[in-house]
Amino acid sequence: MRLVRALGIALAITMALCLHSAMSPAAADDVSDFYKSKRITLVIGYSAGGGYDLYARTVARHMSRHIRGNPTFVPQNMPGAGSRKAGNWLYNVAPKDGTAIATLGQNTPMDQALREKGIRFDVAKFNWIGNPIVDNNITISWAGLGYDTITDVVKKGRLICGGTGATSTSILQPQILNNLLDAKIRIISGYPGGSAVNLAMERGEVNCRGSTSWASMKATLQHWIKERKATILVQWGTKKDPTISQYQGRDVPLVIELAKNDADRRALNMIVSGVTMGRPLVAPPGVPKARVAALRAGFNDTMKDRQFLADAKKQKMDISPLPGEDIQKIAEETVQSDEAVIARAKALIARRDVEKLKKKK
Repeated sequence: MRLVRALGIALAITMALCLHSAMSPAAADDVSDFYKSKRITLVIGYSAGGGYDLYARTVARHMSRHIRGNPTFVPQNMPGAGSRKAGNWLYNVAPKDGTAIATLGQNTPMDQALREKGIRFDVAKFNWIGNPIVDNNITISWAGLGYDTITDVVKKGRLICGGTGATSTSILQPQILNNLLDAKIRIISGYPGGSAVNLAMERGEVNCRGSTSWASMKATLQHWIKERKATILVQWGTKKDPTISQYQGRDVPLVIELAKNDADRRALNMIVSGVTMGRPLVAPPGVPKARVAALRAGFNDTMKDRQFLADAKKQKMDISPLPGEDIQKIAEETVQSDEAVIARAKALIARRDVEKLKKKK
Protein backbone atom coordinates (compact mmCIF):
# COMPACT_ATOMS: atom_id res chain seq x y z
CA MET A 1 0.00 0.00 0.00
CA ARG A 2 2.82 2.38 0.92
CA LEU A 3 4.63 1.45 -2.30
CA VAL A 4 1.56 2.25 -4.42
CA ARG A 5 1.15 5.55 -2.57
CA ALA A 6 4.80 6.45 -3.10
CA LEU A 7 4.58 5.57 -6.77
CA GLY A 8 1.48 7.75 -7.07
CA ILE A 9 3.27 10.73 -5.48
CA ALA A 10 6.30 10.21 -7.71
CA LEU A 11 4.08 10.07 -10.79
CA ALA A 12 2.30 13.27 -9.77
CA ILE A 13 5.63 15.08 -9.27
CA THR A 14 6.91 13.84 -12.62
CA MET A 15 3.76 15.01 -14.39
CA ALA A 16 3.99 18.42 -12.69
CA LEU A 17 7.61 18.80 -13.76
CA CYS A 18 6.78 17.80 -17.30
CA LEU A 19 3.88 20.23 -17.36
CA HIS A 20 6.13 23.04 -16.05
CA SER A 21 8.84 22.32 -18.60
CA ALA A 22 6.25 22.28 -21.35
CA MET A 23 4.65 25.55 -20.21
CA SER A 24 7.82 27.59 -19.60
CA PRO A 25 9.03 27.59 -23.22
CA ALA A 26 5.48 28.25 -24.35
CA ALA A 27 5.34 31.36 -22.14
CA ALA A 28 8.68 32.47 -23.57
CA ASP A 29 7.42 31.84 -27.10
CA ASP A 30 4.30 33.91 -26.42
CA VAL A 31 6.44 36.97 -25.65
CA SER A 32 8.78 36.29 -28.57
CA ASP A 33 5.89 35.73 -30.99
CA PHE A 34 4.15 38.89 -29.82
CA TYR A 35 7.15 41.19 -30.18
CA LYS A 36 8.41 39.74 -33.44
CA SER A 37 8.17 42.46 -36.14
CA LYS A 38 6.52 44.82 -33.63
CA ARG A 39 7.39 48.43 -32.85
CA ILE A 40 7.58 49.85 -29.34
CA THR A 41 6.77 53.55 -29.21
CA LEU A 42 8.97 55.30 -26.64
CA VAL A 43 7.40 58.65 -25.77
CA ILE A 44 9.84 61.11 -24.18
CA GLY A 45 8.10 63.66 -21.98
CA TYR A 46 10.62 66.38 -22.78
CA SER A 47 11.99 68.16 -25.86
CA ALA A 48 14.96 66.92 -27.89
CA GLY A 49 18.50 67.66 -26.80
CA GLY A 50 18.16 67.44 -23.02
CA GLY A 51 19.18 64.76 -20.52
CA TYR A 52 15.89 62.84 -20.55
CA ASP A 53 16.00 62.71 -24.35
CA LEU A 54 19.64 61.62 -24.45
CA TYR A 55 19.23 58.77 -21.98
CA ALA A 56 15.96 57.52 -23.48
CA ARG A 57 17.28 57.43 -27.03
CA THR A 58 20.54 55.77 -26.04
CA VAL A 59 18.73 53.03 -24.13
CA ALA A 60 16.32 52.57 -27.04
CA ARG A 61 19.17 51.98 -29.50
CA HIS A 62 20.27 48.88 -27.59
CA MET A 63 17.29 47.50 -25.67
CA SER A 64 15.77 45.76 -28.70
CA ARG A 65 18.54 43.12 -28.64
CA HIS A 66 17.53 42.13 -25.11
CA ILE A 67 13.80 41.60 -25.60
CA ARG A 68 12.59 38.33 -27.06
CA GLY A 69 11.30 38.96 -30.57
CA ASN A 70 13.61 41.99 -30.98
CA PRO A 71 10.98 44.72 -31.42
CA THR A 72 12.06 48.04 -32.96
CA PHE A 73 12.04 51.07 -30.65
CA VAL A 74 10.65 54.32 -32.08
CA PRO A 75 11.39 57.36 -29.86
CA GLN A 76 8.99 60.32 -30.03
CA ASN A 77 9.14 63.57 -28.06
CA MET A 78 5.97 64.74 -26.31
CA PRO A 79 6.99 67.70 -24.11
CA GLY A 80 4.51 69.49 -21.89
CA ALA A 81 3.82 70.27 -18.21
CA GLY A 82 7.00 68.67 -16.91
CA SER A 83 6.18 65.35 -18.70
CA ARG A 84 2.61 65.29 -17.34
CA LYS A 85 1.27 65.40 -20.90
CA ALA A 86 3.20 62.22 -21.69
CA GLY A 87 2.08 60.62 -18.42
CA ASN A 88 -1.59 61.30 -19.16
CA TRP A 89 -1.17 59.93 -22.68
CA LEU A 90 0.54 56.78 -21.41
CA TYR A 91 -2.16 56.12 -18.80
CA ASN A 92 -5.28 56.98 -20.81
CA VAL A 93 -4.49 56.70 -24.53
CA ALA A 94 -1.49 54.44 -25.15
CA PRO A 95 -2.07 50.78 -26.06
CA LYS A 96 -1.86 48.53 -23.00
CA ASP A 97 -0.21 45.59 -24.76
CA GLY A 98 3.48 46.39 -24.25
CA THR A 99 4.00 48.35 -27.48
CA ALA A 100 4.10 51.75 -25.77
CA ILE A 101 6.33 53.02 -22.96
CA ALA A 102 7.47 56.47 -21.86
CA THR A 103 10.20 58.39 -20.08
CA LEU A 104 8.56 60.57 -17.41
CA GLY A 105 9.87 63.17 -15.00
CA GLN A 106 11.39 62.05 -11.73
CA ASN A 107 8.84 64.21 -9.88
CA THR A 108 5.86 62.28 -11.27
CA PRO A 109 5.07 60.39 -8.00
CA MET A 110 5.51 63.56 -5.92
CA ASP A 111 3.20 65.50 -8.25
CA GLN A 112 0.49 62.97 -7.47
CA ALA A 113 1.22 62.97 -3.74
CA LEU A 114 0.88 66.76 -3.70
CA ARG A 115 -2.35 66.52 -5.73
CA GLU A 116 -1.11 68.76 -8.51
CA LYS A 117 -3.67 69.84 -11.09
CA GLY A 118 -4.01 68.10 -14.43
CA ILE A 119 -2.91 64.63 -13.31
CA ARG A 120 -5.01 61.92 -14.92
CA PHE A 121 -3.01 58.89 -13.85
CA ASP A 122 -2.14 56.78 -10.79
CA VAL A 123 1.60 56.17 -10.52
CA ALA A 124 1.03 53.02 -8.42
CA LYS A 125 -0.73 51.43 -11.42
CA PHE A 126 2.04 52.22 -13.87
CA ASN A 127 4.55 49.44 -14.57
CA TRP A 128 7.97 50.97 -13.86
CA ILE A 129 10.62 49.39 -16.10
CA GLY A 130 13.92 50.87 -14.91
CA ASN A 131 16.08 53.97 -14.51
CA PRO A 132 19.52 54.14 -16.19
CA ILE A 133 20.97 56.83 -13.89
CA VAL A 134 20.68 57.57 -10.17
CA ASP A 135 22.25 60.98 -9.92
CA ASN A 136 22.00 64.22 -7.95
CA ASN A 137 20.31 67.26 -9.41
CA ILE A 138 22.02 70.63 -9.22
CA THR A 139 21.00 74.29 -9.30
CA ILE A 140 23.50 76.32 -11.31
CA SER A 141 24.25 79.97 -11.99
CA TRP A 142 26.27 81.54 -14.81
CA ALA A 143 29.84 81.99 -13.65
CA GLY A 144 31.47 85.38 -13.11
CA LEU A 145 28.38 87.18 -11.86
CA GLY A 146 29.19 87.04 -8.16
CA TYR A 147 26.80 84.19 -7.30
CA ASP A 148 29.43 81.75 -6.08
CA THR A 149 27.38 80.19 -3.25
CA ILE A 150 23.77 79.95 -2.19
CA THR A 151 24.64 82.46 0.55
CA ASP A 152 25.57 84.97 -2.17
CA VAL A 153 22.20 84.39 -3.81
CA VAL A 154 20.34 85.05 -0.56
CA LYS A 155 22.33 88.23 0.12
CA LYS A 156 22.26 89.74 -3.38
CA GLY A 157 18.99 88.50 -4.90
CA ARG A 158 18.32 89.13 -8.60
CA LEU A 159 19.13 85.58 -9.68
CA ILE A 160 16.91 84.69 -12.67
CA CYS A 161 16.31 80.97 -13.24
CA GLY A 162 14.90 79.57 -16.47
CA GLY A 163 12.68 76.49 -16.31
CA THR A 164 10.32 74.30 -18.30
CA GLY A 165 6.89 73.03 -17.17
CA ALA A 166 5.09 74.41 -14.14
CA THR A 167 5.84 71.43 -11.92
CA SER A 168 9.24 70.46 -13.34
CA THR A 169 12.23 70.38 -11.01
CA SER A 170 13.61 73.38 -12.91
CA ILE A 171 10.73 75.42 -11.49
CA LEU A 172 10.13 73.72 -8.15
CA GLN A 173 13.69 73.61 -6.88
CA PRO A 174 14.46 77.35 -7.11
CA GLN A 175 11.00 78.01 -5.69
CA ILE A 176 11.86 75.78 -2.73
CA LEU A 177 15.01 77.86 -2.18
CA ASN A 178 12.84 80.98 -2.14
CA ASN A 179 10.37 79.56 0.36
CA LEU A 180 13.07 77.98 2.50
CA LEU A 181 15.66 80.77 2.51
CA ASP A 182 13.87 83.85 1.14
CA ALA A 183 16.39 83.76 -1.72
CA LYS A 184 14.36 86.16 -3.91
CA ILE A 185 15.01 84.17 -7.08
CA ARG A 186 12.99 85.22 -10.10
CA ILE A 187 11.77 82.15 -12.01
CA ILE A 188 10.83 82.15 -15.71
CA SER A 189 8.79 79.13 -16.86
CA GLY A 190 7.79 78.04 -20.33
CA TYR A 191 11.04 77.02 -22.00
CA PRO A 192 10.37 73.91 -24.12
CA GLY A 193 13.27 71.95 -22.63
CA GLY A 194 16.56 72.03 -20.78
CA SER A 195 18.57 72.75 -23.93
CA ALA A 196 16.49 75.91 -24.48
CA VAL A 197 17.28 77.06 -20.92
CA ASN A 198 20.99 76.44 -21.57
CA LEU A 199 20.81 78.59 -24.69
CA ALA A 200 18.99 81.32 -22.74
CA MET A 201 21.83 81.32 -20.19
CA GLU A 202 24.42 81.67 -22.92
CA ARG A 203 22.46 84.59 -24.41
CA GLY A 204 22.13 86.30 -21.04
CA GLU A 205 18.31 86.05 -20.94
CA VAL A 206 18.60 84.23 -17.60
CA ASN A 207 21.58 83.62 -15.33
CA CYS A 208 20.48 80.39 -13.67
CA ARG A 209 19.10 76.98 -14.45
CA GLY A 210 16.85 75.94 -11.60
CA SER A 211 17.60 72.25 -11.97
CA THR A 212 19.51 69.84 -14.13
CA SER A 213 21.24 66.59 -13.30
CA TRP A 214 24.99 66.41 -12.79
CA ALA A 215 25.13 63.48 -15.22
CA SER A 216 23.26 65.46 -17.90
CA MET A 217 25.58 68.41 -17.46
CA LYS A 218 28.60 66.18 -17.94
CA ALA A 219 27.02 64.53 -21.00
CA THR A 220 25.58 67.57 -22.80
CA LEU A 221 27.56 70.56 -21.50
CA GLN A 222 31.18 69.45 -21.57
CA HIS A 223 32.25 72.84 -22.95
CA TRP A 224 30.69 74.56 -19.93
CA ILE A 225 32.61 72.27 -17.60
CA LYS A 226 35.93 72.71 -19.38
CA GLU A 227 35.55 76.50 -19.52
CA ARG A 228 34.05 76.76 -16.00
CA LYS A 229 31.02 78.62 -17.30
CA ALA A 230 28.64 77.37 -14.61
CA THR A 231 28.70 77.59 -10.83
CA ILE A 232 26.96 74.86 -8.84
CA LEU A 233 25.03 76.35 -5.91
CA VAL A 234 23.14 73.41 -4.39
CA GLN A 235 22.90 69.67 -4.95
CA TRP A 236 19.62 67.79 -4.60
CA GLY A 237 19.76 64.17 -3.48
CA THR A 238 19.89 61.94 -0.43
CA LYS A 239 23.71 61.76 -0.38
CA LYS A 240 26.42 64.19 -1.46
CA ASP A 241 28.21 63.50 -4.70
CA PRO A 242 31.86 64.31 -3.96
CA THR A 243 32.63 64.94 -7.65
CA ILE A 244 30.28 67.95 -7.58
CA SER A 245 32.27 69.62 -4.80
CA GLN A 246 35.48 68.54 -6.54
CA TYR A 247 34.41 70.35 -9.72
CA GLN A 248 33.40 73.43 -7.78
CA GLY A 249 36.54 73.49 -5.63
CA ARG A 250 34.54 73.82 -2.42
CA ASP A 251 31.81 72.02 -0.50
CA VAL A 252 28.46 72.21 -2.31
CA PRO A 253 25.67 71.63 0.22
CA LEU A 254 22.77 69.26 -0.09
CA VAL A 255 19.49 71.15 0.09
CA ILE A 256 18.61 69.14 3.23
CA GLU A 257 21.53 70.83 4.99
CA LEU A 258 19.76 74.16 4.48
CA ALA A 259 16.70 73.06 6.48
CA LYS A 260 15.99 75.13 9.59
CA ASN A 261 13.88 72.58 11.46
CA ASP A 262 12.78 68.94 11.49
CA ALA A 263 9.56 69.62 9.55
CA ASP A 264 11.60 71.09 6.71
CA ARG A 265 14.03 68.17 6.78
CA ARG A 266 11.26 65.58 6.54
CA ALA A 267 9.57 67.43 3.68
CA LEU A 268 12.84 67.89 1.81
CA ASN A 269 13.65 64.20 2.26
CA MET A 270 10.36 63.36 0.57
CA ILE A 271 11.04 65.84 -2.22
CA VAL A 272 14.56 64.62 -3.00
CA SER A 273 13.50 60.97 -2.93
CA GLY A 274 12.29 61.64 -6.47
CA VAL A 275 15.89 62.20 -7.56
CA THR A 276 16.41 58.43 -7.21
CA MET A 277 13.76 57.97 -9.92
CA GLY A 278 16.23 59.54 -12.36
CA ARG A 279 15.17 59.14 -16.02
CA PRO A 280 12.65 56.29 -15.62
CA LEU A 281 11.13 54.16 -18.34
CA VAL A 282 7.47 53.39 -17.63
CA ALA A 283 4.82 51.12 -19.15
CA PRO A 284 1.09 51.78 -18.79
CA PRO A 285 -1.22 49.80 -16.51
CA GLY A 286 -2.82 46.66 -17.87
CA VAL A 287 0.18 45.31 -19.77
CA PRO A 288 0.32 41.49 -19.45
CA LYS A 289 2.68 40.44 -16.66
CA ALA A 290 4.88 38.34 -18.94
CA ARG A 291 5.54 41.36 -21.17
CA VAL A 292 6.25 43.63 -18.20
CA ALA A 293 8.74 41.03 -16.97
CA ALA A 294 10.29 40.87 -20.45
CA LEU A 295 10.64 44.67 -20.61
CA ARG A 296 12.23 44.80 -17.16
CA ALA A 297 14.59 41.95 -17.94
CA GLY A 298 15.47 43.59 -21.26
CA PHE A 299 16.25 46.86 -19.51
CA ASN A 300 18.40 45.13 -16.87
CA ASP A 301 20.33 43.22 -19.53
CA THR A 302 20.83 46.41 -21.55
CA MET A 303 22.45 48.09 -18.55
CA LYS A 304 25.15 45.37 -18.65
CA ASP A 305 25.51 45.30 -22.44
CA ARG A 306 29.04 46.15 -23.64
CA GLN A 307 27.85 47.96 -26.75
CA PHE A 308 25.43 50.07 -24.72
CA LEU A 309 28.07 50.93 -22.11
CA ALA A 310 30.56 51.84 -24.85
CA ASP A 311 27.94 54.05 -26.51
CA ALA A 312 27.18 55.75 -23.18
CA LYS A 313 30.88 56.26 -22.44
CA LYS A 314 31.42 57.82 -25.86
CA GLN A 315 28.69 60.34 -25.06
CA LYS A 316 30.13 60.92 -21.56
CA MET A 317 26.95 59.53 -19.96
CA ASP A 318 27.12 58.10 -16.45
CA ILE A 319 25.27 54.81 -16.00
CA SER A 320 24.10 53.88 -12.50
CA PRO A 321 20.87 51.90 -13.00
CA LEU A 322 17.95 51.13 -10.71
CA PRO A 323 15.64 48.17 -11.49
CA GLY A 324 11.95 48.66 -12.15
CA GLU A 325 10.86 46.79 -9.03
CA ASP A 326 12.78 49.27 -6.85
CA ILE A 327 11.30 52.28 -8.66
CA GLN A 328 7.82 50.77 -8.28
CA LYS A 329 8.32 50.68 -4.51
CA ILE A 330 9.57 54.28 -4.34
CA ALA A 331 6.62 55.50 -6.41
CA GLU A 332 4.08 53.70 -4.25
CA GLU A 333 5.68 54.89 -0.98
CA THR A 334 5.79 58.50 -2.19
CA VAL A 335 2.08 58.69 -2.93
CA GLN A 336 1.37 57.22 0.52
CA SER A 337 3.44 59.82 2.43
CA ASP A 338 2.34 61.20 5.80
CA GLU A 339 -0.16 64.08 5.49
CA ALA A 340 1.93 66.41 7.68
CA VAL A 341 4.96 65.86 5.45
CA ILE A 342 2.85 66.42 2.34
CA ALA A 343 1.47 69.66 3.81
CA ARG A 344 4.96 71.03 4.51
CA ALA A 345 6.20 69.93 1.08
CA LYS A 346 3.27 71.78 -0.48
CA ALA A 347 4.25 74.92 1.39
CA LEU A 348 7.85 74.62 0.22
CA ILE A 349 6.94 74.25 -3.46
CA ALA A 350 4.12 76.84 -3.41
CA ARG A 351 4.70 78.84 -6.58
CA ARG A 352 4.93 82.53 -5.74
CA ASP A 353 7.80 83.75 -7.88
CA VAL A 354 7.11 82.17 -11.27
CA GLU A 355 6.54 84.22 -14.43
CA LYS A 356 5.64 82.85 -17.83
CA LEU A 357 8.13 83.25 -20.64
CA LYS A 358 7.14 86.13 -22.90
CA LYS A 359 6.98 84.87 -26.46
CA LYS A 360 8.92 86.90 -28.99
CA LYS A 361 6.86 88.34 -31.83
